[in-house]
Order: sequence, then structure tokens, then C-alpha cells
Amino acid sequence: MSFKIPYRAGFTVALLAAMVAATSAFADEPTVNKGDNAWMLVSTVLVLLMTIPGLALFYGGLVRSKNMLSVLAHVFYTVCIVTLLWVLYGYSVTFTGGSPYIGGFSKAFMAGVTVDSKAATFSVGANISELVYICFQMTFAAITPALIVGAFAERMKFAALALFIPLWVTFIYFPIAHMVWYWAGPDAIDAAVKALAAATTDDAKKTAQEALDGVMADAGQVFLWGAIDFAGGTVVHINAGIAGLMGALLVGKRSGFGKELMPPHSLVMTMIGASLLWVGWFGFNAGSNLEATGVAALAMINTFVATAAAALSWMFAEWIVKGKPSLLGALSGCVAGLVAVTPAAGFSGPMGAIVLGLIVGVVCLFFCSTIKTMFGYDDSLDVFGVHCIGGIVGAIGTGILVNPALGGTGIFDYTVGKVADYDMVTQLIAQGKAVGTTLVWSGVGSLILYKIVDIIVGLRVTVDKEREGLDITDHGERAYHM
Repeated sequence: MSFKIPYRAGFTVALLAAMVAATSAFADEPTVNKGDNAWMLVSTVLVLLMTIPGLALFYGGLVRSKNMLSVLAHVFYTVCIVTLLWVLYGYSVTFTGGSPYIGGFSKAFMAGVTVDSKAATFSVGANISELVYICFQMTFAAITPALIVGAFAERMKFAALALFIPLWVTFIYFPIAHMVWYWAGPDAIDAAVKALAAATTDDAKKTAQEALDGVMADAGQVFLWGAIDFAGGTVVHINAGIAGLMGALLVGKRSGFGKELMPPHSLVMTMIGASLLWVGWFGFNAGSNLEATGVAALAMINTFVATAAAALSWMFAEWIVKGKPSLLGALSGCVAGLVAVTPAAGFSGPMGAIVLGLIVGVVCLFFCSTIKTMFGYDDSLDVFGVHCIGGIVGAIGTGILVNPALGGTGIFDYTVGKVADYDMVTQLIAQGKAVGTTLVWSGVGSLILYKIVDIIVGLRVTVDKEREGLDITDHGERAYHM
């Protein structure tokens, strides 16, 4: 989901506009393609479907029945609060200029956004409605913190969650999304390149080159390093996964963890949730192309095959190790495959996506069983083992699978109008920087935010309330009356 900021979203290159006018090098005014707009409307709703009811049911089925309603409330609250924060200031600080680490407030409270304003896509001159773009991005901002709640399910206070989520999206998600996905967009680059080509004098060429350099520098820090993340391996999955682990460690283990059985109360619900996640993920991945083109179709087929490969990989590996192929294993592998293919969806070829899925299924199984047992942490629903580890595998794998020699698309260079030469070492270094930055920013930042919340309202319910169940003690309701 290598997003770009909206067309006319406040580039600090007024000089460029003057030059383009002076040299009569105007490109045609970008237009909104109704087909692309319609596809993005559908994709936005699909991503919402991933969260409510998809993720809510997936997580809810995995906890004990006395905490089912609590998990549903956590996920639903997260969607509602982030939706409001996004339109108030989140969109602005994520997708406007300011610095390589955070944007500004020029779009706060939707300032300047109208039914006629546009957002750039990956093609020069082809835009979508800015309001559609805002809504699509909103669904990503909402699902990311919702993923975190599975790590400390069954023992965190609702009051703590209610305070933590707004803080986390403000200080962790928005900056990470800005660093990874913000850039000037193809229209601005194309206009600057044409202005440079039209310059005839040395002074004009120098000025045009400075303007082009300014446009190329108008991006987030991770983007400037050359890292690629099609739909959120770093921004969504590593980000949420490491935050979840920090929360699980600070909140502590569930009462009776390791001594009492804590089986999922409804794998039927989990199956329904996982299936909805898979369906919704086509909006997540194919929608991240922002256009209904062949690359969207590539992201779609990769989302099919990588997911299927990972589900089978996890299931058969578990069958070999434990003697039985479990449905829960297949569903967990399904989600791991979706996570891993997310950053690679529009960059990898289908065969590469299958290999990625086969690898991530085994790797995530190892972390969710062997590593988790070895260190004894209580990540209730394996947010770290699936999302963080799967995201890392996907982010690094993307740097390899984008190679055209391996069936990948390569990385398009808008300054020359063609796919750039591929260098594996350079690309893997960039991917490594993206992974490391996300781990440190989110890991350390989340730790600080948890401590602040703990001081203000306390993170954890009492043992008695935990044993009775959060449905009753936090919400005064039951998921089931039998």
C-alpha cells in the first residue's frame, strides 16, 4: 500500500509550479477514473469487513466464552475511536508534508477536502476522489491497533484500552505510516521532470533541478531509504505485532496460564472470522494498488496462492510434529500467509508468493509454539508470532521477490519512466532498515505508552474479575445466555 499524498496536498514546491507555467510544460490536469473510484469504494468496505466482523469473530472464538463479548467490544471500540481521530488530524499528519517523520496539520479537520479534490494513484494523470482515499486509509488505521488487542486478551481493563488506543495511533501508527508511505506522488514527479526537460538556459535548468530534487525529497524517511511495502507489512503487521508483545509482557500472564487449559471456546466462530479476513484481504491488498489495473489483479492472485500455501504449510508441519492436522493450525497459517504476502502483493510473481507462503507457515508455527514455550510469555492469540514474525518474513521476502528475474515487477522509476535496475543487496538493506525502524519505534514507543496508561488507570483487572470474566466485570453483559 505504497500510498501517496493527495494531488494538490500542499507540496512545498511553488517554484516548480511557476516554472511549469513559464515553460508551458503543463501535463494534462489529472482526472478521476470512475472505474478506479468504484473499485476503491468496494475495497474500502472490504477492509472494514476484515475488522468488523472478521477480526472480531476470529479473536472472539479463540478466547474463553466468558471473555467473548469483551474482545468484540475492544475491536469495535477501536474502529470507532480511530475513525474519528483519522478525520480530525490523523489523515493530515500522515499524508501531508512536514518532515520525513511526521506530516503537518494543513488537512486537519478535513480542511480543503471537497467532493472535487483528488488523490494520486500510481499512474500519472489518473486520480481517485480524495474522500475515497481518506476512507480507504481510515480502514487501515483502524484495523492495525485492533490487531494488538489479541495479545493481552482476557486480562486488560477496558478503561486501559480506551486510553491506550488513541495514544498509540497518534504517536506510533501515524508517524510509521508517514515514514513508509508518504511521497509526493507521480503527478508531482512527472511535472518536475517535464519542467527540467523544457528548461533551455543554465539558470533555468539549475532551478528546475532544484525543484525536482525538492519533490523527490518530499517523502517519509523509510520511503527515502528505498524500502517498499505494498500493503502494510511494516506499517500494519510488524507495527501491531511488536506492540502486542510489549503489552503482553507488561500486563503479565493470565491467571492460571501454563497450569489450566484455556482452549478456544468456538473454533466455528474463528473459522468464520478467518474466512471473512481472507475475503476482506482482497480489498486490503488488491485495493492498495489504488487502480483497477493488472497490478491489482496480480495482488489478488498472490493473496489467493500465498494464503493457501501458508495454511497448508502450517497444517502439514503441525501434522508431522503433533500427529494431527488441526483446523486451528490451518486457520493460523491462513492468517500468517495473508500477513506475509501483504507487503509483496503487488511486487511478487505468483510463484514467488507461493514460496513465501510455504516458508511463513512453518516459521510462524515455530514462533507460536517452540519460541513462545521457550520464553514463556503469554501472547494470548499469537499476535507477535503471526503478525510481527509474519510481517518480518514478508518485508524481507518482498525485497527478494520484487526481482524481475524471479518473476517480480521490479520498482518503477518515475524520473525515467521505466523499471529501475534491481540490486538485491541494496534492496535488502532498505527492507532491513524499514523493519528495524518499525520494531524500535513501535516497541519502545508502545512500552512507554503502556507505562503511562498503567500510571493513570492501571492496565490489568483484578484476579477475581479476571476469573469471573471480563464480559460481566467490565461490560455487565454476557455473550451467551444458556
